[in-house]
Amino acid sequence: MLLCFTVSATSFAQGRRGLRINEVMVQNDSNYIDDYGLRHGWIELYNSTYNHMEISTVFLTNDKANPRKYPVPRGDVKTDIPARQHVVFFADNEPNKGTFHISFSLTPGVDNWIGLYDTDGTTLLDEVIVPASLGANQTYALKQDGISSEDGKFDPQYWEVRDGSDEKYITPSSNNIIIDTNENIEKFREHDSSGIVMTIVAMLIVFAALILLSLCFYLFGYLNARSAQRKKAIAHLGEDADAESAAKMGHDSGEEIAAIAMALYEHLNTHDIEETILTINKVKRTYSPWSSKIYTLRETPVRR
Repeated sequence: MLLCFTVSATSFAQGRRGLRINEVMVQNDSNYIDDYGLRHGWIELYNSTYNHMEISTVFLTNDKANPRKYPVPRGDVKTDIPARQHVVFFADNEPNKGTFHISFSLTPGVDNWIGLYDTDGTTLLDEVIVPASLGANQTYALKQDGISSEDGKFDPQYWEVRDGSDEKYITPSSNNIIIDTNENIEKFREHDSSGIVMTIVAMLIVFAALILLSLCFYLFGYLNARSAQRKKAIAHLGEDADAESAAKMGHDSGEEIAAIAMALYEHLNTHDIEETILTINKVKRTYSPWSSKIYTLRETPVRR
């Protein structure tokens, strides 16, 4: 029992090592708003594993001397992060507003260290140093979701400043890399900007398909006709063989047999015709008044 508990606890802790600080905004003047309609700095965490992760009782802090500064509360269903998904915490120093409002704020113009600790309050899961040069409405984000240094600690080469431009989107609660183009389409557009080649290729494909379909129908009809001719020839050969066998055995043809059968039928079913004399026999019946129905019926009495 104790062994099973230890193994499960160890595997759970190992799973939380896939939790990453993914994107941070220090000064929020015109960007992401919270559930109260207000703007604050925010911290985005990312579940880099392929299993859901319950993050309640992990700790967020901006003070190395106080690693348990903000414990994520238990009992909120939103702390169960699906695989490869994000969650945002607002750094407004107002934890009484809810689970995702932490007990410290971020300070613009200075380096902000942020640490993420496991439930024991001592195991550092991830950390980041947001540079003082980060401007208002800019974020400090991993170049690719969840991809940091091999040991999971802060390494500046994996981070970049994002200002909301086309190349560097600000993406709270979303993927840091937004794929809005298709590389193959872009290459095709580069080599065929007018679309003439694509039109010609499409027409060739359609006509080739029609020709292939026509050949299939022609071949099917040809094979069907050959099969019908083969069956007809076999049938004729069978009839000729039957006639030849009958002739060899001295049998009459079918017409002669039918004529003989009709003659026998007419002969056996002819009667009462004897040289145009019609024979009529009188029907005799025995009659008695005692058997007459009129004497057995009773008349209905008439009232007077």
